[in-house]
Amino acid sequence: MGNLIRTAHGFGASFVFSISPRLEAGEVGHDSHADTARSAKTLPYFEYHSLEKLALPKDCRLVGVELTDDSIDLPSFHHPLNAAYILGGERMSLPQNTLDRCDYVVKIPTRFSLNVATAGAIVMYDRLMTLGRFAPRPVQSGGPVERAPVHVHGSPKIKS
Repeated sequence: MGNLIRTAHGFGASFVFSISPRLEAGEVGHDSHADTARSAKTLPYFEYHSLEKLALPKDCRLVGVELTDDSIDLPSFHHPLNAAYILGGERMSLPQNTLDRCDYVVKIPTRFSLNVATAGAIVMYDRLMTLGRFAPRPVQSGGPVERAPVHVHGSPKIKS
């Protein structure tokens, strides 16, 4: 879990959460020498004892990550701007009541289930690639041939 928290911190997550974790919050990498970014002390961590207690920010969509026949392939998924992602534990699937609560369920198109931290990193990278402002990939091998678009700030919009 510490690896997943550090990865979320690196990708700019606003918070991380767990439901009925097997580790106590104090064990989730707070004193890890490997966590040079001190992610567990910097990134807000919310722990819920049940799915029913899960409280997400307003307009935040819950996206389940599960390898099922009905899941949306991650490369074809448009990430919501406000989203929280929920993954099952090691060697466990997300329970049906969790899948039912999700606004979307996506899958990483692999032949078998991946390690939770690895799956989380892939989803966060995909989110960054689809919502970030990067130069388009070139048709041929190699780096971009175009520069990333320059961000243009809009003028203030005053509502009357």
